[in-house]
Amino acid sequence: MTTLSASPIKTPSRWSRIVQPLIIPALAIFTAFLVGSIIIILTDLAVLEALKNFLGAPGAALSAAWKAITTAYGSLFEGSLGSPARMIAALQSGDGEAIGEAFYPIGESLVAATPYIFAGLSVAVGFRCGLFNIGAEGQLFIGAICSVWVGFTFKGLPAIVHIPLALLAGAAGGALWAFVPAILKAKTGAHEVINTIMMNYVAFRLSEWLLNGPLKRPGSANPVSPFIEQSAELPRFFPDPIRFHMGFFVALGVAAFIYWFLFKTTLGFEIRTVGANANAAKYAGMNITRNLIIAMCLSGALAGLAGANEVLGVNHNLANAFSAGYGFDSIALALLGKSHPLGVVLAALLFGTLRSGSTRMQNVAQIPVDIISIIQALVIAFIAAPAIVRAIYRLRTAGEGEGAVFTRGWGK
Repeated sequence: MTTLSASPIKTPSRWSRIVQPLIIPALAIFTAFLVGSIIIILTDLAVLEALKNFLGAPGAALSAAWKAITTAYGSLFEGSLGSPARMIAALQSGDGEAIGEAFYPIGESLVAATPYIFAGLSVAVGFRCGLFNIGAEGQLFIGAICSVWVGFTFKGLPAIVHIPLALLAGAAGGALWAFVPAILKAKTGAHEVINTIMMNYVAFRLSEWLLNGPLKRPGSANPVSPFIEQSAELPRFFPDPIRFHMGFFVALGVAAFIYWFLFKTTLGFEIRTVGANANAAKYAGMNITRNLIIAMCLSGALAGLAGANEVLGVNHNLANAFSAGYGFDSIALALLGKSHPLGVVLAALLFGTLRSGSTRMQNVAQIPVDIISIIQALVIAFIAAPAIVRAIYRLRTAGEGEGAVFTRGWGK
């Protein structure tokens, strides 16, 4: 008599669970840079001239192509992370000015990554609840308006009071702006994508009116607010020209809080359950309306903090159209980071590095900064379509869903 025994199910190791989700994003980034290299070659005049005589002198053509790629990416990474040799020499010299210049690139990358962290977390929280918050840019503007008003209106406050008050004002402004589409979604079923887009335009026009009216700096011909009080400025850790400030560590702290909130609390579990399956959440007795409103308002608060960070840590005032598109880029960040706080932080560091280094790439290698936008778009395209990456590198399809998760708020 034959006895059939079930083979034991192999449980993936902890290391495998950590590394496996990173494979597709890492290959997506590598592939995007690879395709970007091809675009750099095809847009470089020296390479195109050498390619005309490829059959006669293939070595010269390949050398020109390699030089164009290494010059472009070398200047990109040196402009975003700095030159290690220059950093070591500056530290050995002990010259404060030389040290500041050597470490300026990496400081600027972290400065650029900070609003990306806040804004990326904003969209990621919405995704976790099945909401597509495309209004982060408008919420960012409103948060900046509220923060700058608190920054220059309240005088004589100590920094330990003024800075948290200004940050809270920015968070409250973003949350209030997100509350309108949240209540419409929860009570009437109105699509949050349409409503948040419309709220963006209202925020843009409102900021223009305020900066040309009630918030305009006295005596200024430009639409710009007064400077905030020094007590409201986020402290900087190094002398000029390094602008690296405390906002980066505030962003990391907020990311840690969002992780704890989503994965360690009952309310966070409810929000994730609503995003995964609203019908099952309702059957389990969860309040769908409450969770939708909380998630959208929290998302708006995080976007508002992005605006407050730029006002308090970088600009120290508010100018018209001050945002560099952080709110719109945050959608890509949330997708790249798989809507996980750690993933969002890593994606924000990548985007901050690319944004910071693109200027030097343009100046040194004469490569348009639009190439960076193309690389970012390619990264998102490969992340959103992991089957392409698996097909290119012949990877096995994972048993558990690790592809892009399209929330209920997308296209329904």
